[in-house]
Amino acid sequence: MMRKRIEMMAALAFLLAGTLLFLEACKKKPPTTTETARPPAEAPSRPETGVLPPPGGPPQEIETGGLPGDVADINRRGYLKDAFFDYAKADLRDDARTALSADAEWLKKNATVQFLIEGHCDERGTSEYNLALGDRRANSAKEYLVSLGVDASRVKTVSYGKERPFCTESNESCWQQNRRAHFLATAK
Repeated sequence: MMRKRIEMMAALAFLLAGTLLFLEACKKKPPTTTETARPPAEAPSRPETGVLPPPGGPPQEIETGGLPGDVADINRRGYLKDAFFDYAKADLRDDARTALSADAEWLKKNATVQFLIEGHCDERGTSEYNLALGDRRANSAKEYLVSLGVDASRVKTVSYGKERPFCTESNESCWQQNRRAHFLATAK
């Protein structure tokens, strides 16, 4: 009787410990901001397959009367284009520089717009690694915009790592769409 009781308590203790470990592993971590992210060592890169970024079309022209009424409308109209990155990289590709140059021109013409650059990654890698990589991507885009004359005080950055994917399929085409620096107007 005593032995059964000990076995039952041991099984219960293991079950409780397993449940606690499972719950801890499932916790959502808050996004890492540029002040708290520490990039890990770079993961080995692999060659890209030449996948093009998702189609977006040219940015719409601003009406003669100025910017639309609210920030949500600015974001819906797609004035600011995303910059895309290679696997496990935060260096700007040529297509990213082109998109960021167009963004810089628009931002200089609309000097009152405050904006956020979100760093995103594909689903591969640990959450911690991807949060740091997303941070490096957002800051890489910010530094390039600042080098083109955009006032750094208008820009905030955040990393979401792999936590907010644009595309949820597990293939290279989808992963390419998730490796990005995404822009959101936050005030005008």
